[in-house]
Amino acid sequence: MFVKEVAVQNQVGLHARPATFFIQKANEFKSSIWVEKEERRVNAKSLLGVLSLGIVGGTTIRIIADGSDEQQAVEGLVSLVESGFAE
Repeated sequence: MFVKEVAVQNQVGLHARPATFFIQKANEFKSSIWVEKEERRVNAKSLLGVLSLGIVGGTTIRIIADGSDEQQAVEGLVSLVESGFAE
């Protein structure tokens, strides 16, 4: 299991378009991936799950992965969040 915390950089947080980019990136990996905000943990590959966390800009989240490519998955998603979802 590999875990890393990251602060959401963009102002709107993980809503609609940024969340879609996040889920697409998560689905590139084989590992099981979760996003955790406070005490709630959801599947990072589920749009409804990620949106249900109500993540706004400035929020610190934890990205957790478990599987064969767990470290690459977490690092890739952390980089995406840190970039402010600039594609």
